[in-house]
Formats: sequence, structure tokens, C-alpha cells
Amino acid sequence: MTKTWFITGASRGFGREWSIAALERGDSVAATARDAATLDDLVEKYGERVLPVELDVTDRDGVFAAVARAHERFGRLDVIVNNAGYGQFGLVEEISETEARDQIETNLFGALWVTQAALPFLREQRSGHILQVSSIGGISAFPLVGMYHASKWALEGISQSLAQEVAGFGIRVTLIEPGGFATDWAGSSARHATPLPAYDEFRAEAQRQRQQRVGTPGDPAASGRAVLAVVDAENPPLRIFFGDGPLAIATRDYESRLDEWRRWESVSVDAGGKG
Repeated sequence: MTKTWFITGASRGFGREWSIAALERGDSVAATARDAATLDDLVEKYGERVLPVELDVTDRDGVFAAVARAHERFGRLDVIVNNAGYGQFGLVEEISETEARDQIETNLFGALWVTQAALPFLREQRSGHILQVSSIGGISAFPLVGMYHASKWALEGISQSLAQEVAGFGIRVTLIEPGGFATDWAGSSARHATPLPAYDEFRAEAQRQRQQRVGTPGDPAASGRAVLAVVDAENPPLRIFFGDGPLAIATRDYESRLDEWRRWESVSVDAGGKG
């Protein structure tokens, strides 16, 4: 059975590749972007199966109108992809109030508004799959991108709660957690805080470590096959890594956390008055 997708941030990166993957197999896509003209080639190639929508996901009213328009056009919604977002670079002390709020507005609230707008339609049809594009940075954290981590850790928490809340309506939720990919995430779409000279030496070392950690970036086009496997699965995962690096990072991080919690367990118990 063909599916109808609603994909935010479809002008480039994962959003574009997943739109193409869906369209190539005969599905329909409501593709959103801040500039709808970036979707013209998709409309030219795939015709009526593409609904281009100009959308800023921080505009809640605009989001609800866009989702309703997509449902009216195609008659149903099967896959909701919250992909729109960007990376905010800067050490915690360097981040301005505007930068902090803008990061959360886009990466967290944008996904929340789309999810809220889609849920009434998914509940009514008692089916649907919400894909939240998180990151290895949604379960681990590194220097220079603390505000980005904050947005993705929050998305992870709200999505895990959501999965439990909507399971009874036949709605699935999957958090996709990519590692390093050759998208524009760290390029022109990224935003950078004004650097403080006191951190210059630390920043240089952190950037060097980041390059080592990322290694050879993954191919965004190849991820199209993976996302189709996820949405076609009878029992899709709540979380899935994209790329071959995240599992090693997560394993080291979680083993370190468990070890530390265990070493401090006596203090933890004492804090509850049961020691």
C-alpha cells in the first residue's frame, strides 16, 4: 500500500533524500521548506504526488494550516517526519538568549507543533508513524554544541512519552539518531555564537576531537533505504541509529554512566534516608 508523507525541512539533507526515496517508490509527499521554490524540481519530476509547502515550523498556526492542507489534498497522512532543524555552535557561556531560544523554538517546538497538528488525523484513522529526527547528540553530549544537545535531549524525552500515549491508537513513534553525515548540518545551515577568547585553546582542541569522532561522514542518499525499512516494519523501533559510529559512542557513554551511578549508590541510598 502506498503511503502519504509529511516531511519538514525537505529542501536538503535527510528531508530531501527521504522525500525522493518515498516518491521513487510511488508514495506521495507533502514537502515543506522555508522557500518552496527549492522544491520545484521535485514537483516537475513527480507531479501531483508532491505538495510543496512553504513553512517555518516555529509558526504554530502555519504548521497546523500546512498539515490540514496536506490531509485535505491527499485524504490521509501515514508518515510524519520532523526533520527541520539546525545546529547551534558555541560553548555554553557564549550562547546568547536569542540563540538559545531560537534553537529550542526550531528543533523542539517545531517538532512539537507538527506532531500536535498531525495527531488528530492519525488518531481518527487509527494508524500512522511519527519519525523524529534526533541525533547521537540526543543521547550523548560533547563540547561546542550544548544548546543543540539540549534541544535533542528534550525531543528524545517528549517522544518517548508520546510513544506510550499514542500506542493505543495504532500510532508508532521512532527517534532516528544519525551520527556524522555529509549533510549541510555543520555548514551554511549552522549558526555560530560569538567566541570568547578565554576558550580559544579549549575550542581548538574540541574541534580537533570532533573531526576525529565524525570520521568519514555517511551518505545521506543511502539513508533513504534505511528510512523506508523503518516505516515498512511491522514493529518499528522506538530508537534507531543511522550510520556505523553512534553505537560505539552510546556504548562508552552508557557504560560510564552506569559505572558512576553504581560507585555512588551508597550516597544515593543515604539521600533517601534508608542508608
